[in-house]
Amino acid sequence: MKLATKIIIGLITGAIVGLLLNIFSPDLFGTLNTFLFTPLGKIFLNLINMLVVPIVFFSITLGVAGLGDPKKLGRIGFKTIAFFLVTTAIAIIIGLALAMIIQPGNVGNFDTAGAKFEAEEAPSTAETLLNIVPTNPIKAFAEGNMLQIIVFSIFVGYGITMLGKKSSALLNVVEQGNDLMMFLVNLVMKFAPYGTFGLIATAVGSQGLPAIKAMGLYMSVVVLALIIHAIFTYGSAVFFLAKYNPLTFFKKFAPAMSVAFSTSSSNATLPVSMETAQKELKVPESISSFVQPLGATINMDGTAIMQGVATIFIAQVYGVSLSPMELVTVVLTAVLASIGTAGVPGVGLIMLAMVLSSVNLPVAGIGLILGIDRLLDMARTAINITGDAACALYVSETEKKHMNLKEEN
Repeated sequence: MKLATKIIIGLITGAIVGLLLNIFSPDLFGTLNTFLFTPLGKIFLNLINMLVVPIVFFSITLGVAGLGDPKKLGRIGFKTIAFFLVTTAIAIIIGLALAMIIQPGNVGNFDTAGAKFEAEEAPSTAETLLNIVPTNPIKAFAEGNMLQIIVFSIFVGYGITMLGKKSSALLNVVEQGNDLMMFLVNLVMKFAPYGTFGLIATAVGSQGLPAIKAMGLYMSVVVLALIIHAIFTYGSAVFFLAKYNPLTFFKKFAPAMSVAFSTSSSNATLPVSMETAQKELKVPESISSFVQPLGATINMDGTAIMQGVATIFIAQVYGVSLSPMELVTVVLTAVLASIGTAGVPGVGLIMLAMVLSSVNLPVAGIGLILGIDRLLDMARTAINITGDAACALYVSETEKKHMNLKEEN
């Protein structure tokens, strides 16, 4: 049986077991969650997270060194960031449009008096951009500050390229380090079906039917928006820009999506999504190594969709009507916030608090959606990493043209 099939079986089984235990035996769920489900999920997450920082360093360093030409790095960087910004804007527009059409906040009674939420203060976009250059790379590695690690890795890769033969021994070390990390990813992934089972059982079992029923329409709108964005936005990008069959793309990338769904973390899924893109989608290692780690840090289309739906939902619950100009403000704030809050824990809700504040909606309204946010976080993480892979595929296709021109010259 293929690993992807095992992961999907673990995911479905975990959901069924968690739901049944929540309905028929909450006490037994509490015991099993403490001694079985949570440990299985935690061990798997820790194993994956253990590899993230070294993989990002080795892969980006190797990727930049492999690109060689600084112009090529700039060209790929521009395409990548432009793709991320455009798709994020499209994502939030889809979320806003669906929420306004279906109006989930106008159906049912919601306890606005009991809604409470205190958001951490997020760094501004300017502050984030100023802090991307690490003053101490070792500290950046220790803290897992992805933007700083990416910048340091780009400098090291560029230095290796410029030094040529002088740094050939160091390049060999980086290549061997990258090979070692990929071997360890394959080793850790053998535990993935069990980790997925534990993570999903915990998520579904701890939520229960009452929370899902109360927020059923809101959840449906978010999930529908995620599906539309995946099929139409990513499907179109893959078909028209990358010249690749979208059905084949989704089929081959499904294992990484299922891991993202269970972990709810783009960074934790990064080793798997990169390996899948390189082996299954045939994205060159140098491009995958640059685009996907950057995407895991700043590309949050799934989160943008949640923000669009949640903003309209909260406005409807509180009886506030947003003007066209305020809707434009929501889109711009969300796109900028996706960069400004890169690497901040609980980034989705922090970004949402910023968006709500920009149009004077009560931040406490986030308390209404907290109960089912864990389940939706899984779905939007799967969409986030799919966008990263679609971008990597698009960049690799457009770079073939430059490679052919180079060979002709």
